[in-house]
Amino acid sequence: MTAIIGLTGGIGSGKSTVARLFEKLGAVLIDSDAIVHELQARGAPLLEQIAEAFGRHLIDESGALDRKALGALVFRDEQMRLRLNALVHPAVGAETLRRVVAARDAGASVVVIDIPLLFESRRSGRGGAALMDFQATVVVWVPEPVQIERTMARDACTREEALRRVRAQMPLSEKRALADYVIDNSGAPEDTERQVREVFDAIRAAAA
Repeated sequence: MTAIIGLTGGIGSGKSTVARLFEKLGAVLIDSDAIVHELQARGAPLLEQIAEAFGRHLIDESGALDRKALGALVFRDEQMRLRLNALVHPAVGAETLRRVVAARDAGASVVVIDIPLLFESRRSGRGGAALMDFQATVVVWVPEPVQIERTMARDACTREEALRRVRAQMPLSEKRALADYVIDNSGAPEDTERQVREVFDAIRAAAA
């Protein structure tokens, strides 16, 4: 049996680091953000849909998406963000499901799907996460001040902008309450790695 794990977190939580740790332990990793980038690549149909919906100024001189400009737009306007999600989620969901089937057919024992908006998608009933039958959900948690500091460092943005981006998402405290497992990524790297190993072993044992 293949155990399907939904991994989520929030901006600045270190979810990608945790995803790589699961992969290091032997899980097949399906990265929703990477799928988004592929589907929004130069010349892709989804990129044209985004340009039509939000303006051609979001396409740079090389024909690629200006992700920073798009992010600044949607994080300032809830309706814009919901409109973008309505375009992106169905395409990402379909590709995610295709990759899950391929991993199962290849005999994978654990598949981890990194989905930033896992619980949001379930709540809205849209996207691949709404349709997926997860054996377990895992949230990567850190306190909000840590999210803000990490977002400022990663995106070279102001504290105000980082706070806006953090609070545009479902609070990690809410996600923590909905998850089957919580990984506290606010401490030392070795502590995070220990927690990931414990969750991985528990999920594999339950699926055996």
